[in-house]
Amino acid sequence: MSTTYSTDSASDTDSSGSPDSSGMIPAATSQDMVVASTEVLARHSRSFRLASLFLPVAVRGDAAVLYALCRLIDDLADESEDEERAALYLGQLRDELREVRPPRPLVAEFLRVVQRSNLNIDYAMELINGVESDLEEVLIEDVEELVQYCYRVAGTVGLMMCALLGVDEEEGLAHAIDLGIAMQMTNICRDVLEDAERGRVYIPQKRLQKAGLSHEDILDGSADKEALAKVVDEVLELAQRYYDSADEGMRYIPLRSRLAIVVASRVYRAIGVHLRRGGTDVMAGRTVVPAWAKVYWVWVAMMMWVLLSLPLLSAPGHTSSLHDALKGFPGVSV
Repeated sequence: MSTTYSTDSASDTDSSGSPDSSGMIPAATSQDMVVASTEVLARHSRSFRLASLFLPVAVRGDAAVLYALCRLIDDLADESEDEERAALYLGQLRDELREVRPPRPLVAEFLRVVQRSNLNIDYAMELINGVESDLEEVLIEDVEELVQYCYRVAGTVGLMMCALLGVDEEEGLAHAIDLGIAMQMTNICRDVLEDAERGRVYIPQKRLQKAGLSHEDILDGSADKEALAKVVDEVLELAQRYYDSADEGMRYIPLRSRLAIVVASRVYRAIGVHLRRGGTDVMAGRTVVPAWAKVYWVWVAMMMWVLLSLPLLSAPGHTSSLHDALKGFPGVSV
């Protein structure tokens, strides 16, 4: 699925520190678990690994554990033998997080992170709900449904990172949700072909219909390239609205940790930039941001971090309409 913690590029996976089909990561101590989680992060996401280097050491380990848990949830869904087995594994994981079932080492470490940071476990449960929805046929109908999906599988991760970073203001949480949503929309635009091969289309049907397209056109590969590019551009424009909102909320993040989140935001946003430079040809395969470009975007992030460090008399409030589709979800204040 097109999750923000999905693999940046194809890589081989071994059992040394990476979740297997049962989600087990061999570890004897808490420190071992942090090391194993850091290895999972380094193996599966170069972008997030790069951004994590800018976090304070005290936060870096907890962030790696959070990432490893997100990878575990994703893998339990995608690497299980069938949908029924995947649902069973995800249900078992829910029970471990609720502490009604003995937790595997990774979950036990995550629960220690929860205690240290006062993280709301409902965010993790909502993440599982989002991933579980991918076990069935996925044909997103409209933008509202798209935003809800992006909240579940990525906005919740932003909320959990807020707990790790010590951000608890409602405005700060709202902007963090928006960064997750923006990143997830970027992933969806990048992975149209890959998702279609799995029988999933996250591009809203109503947007496709306006361009004379349908979900079926994407699934069978017959979609007109130019028409589809136009629709994907519209989704990238929508993602940009959420990126802009996320930028406005960076000031709620402690200065030392802020740079890491700005780096993650710029490097991830670059995926959409490079996708557009290639003509938004989403059926040609996954767009990868080259290393030299990541260096450039890190430099841009550092300049942005400096500007964000300057005092302002006031900062714009959160645009509540961005969350109209999310009323009633954990961490959403509208």
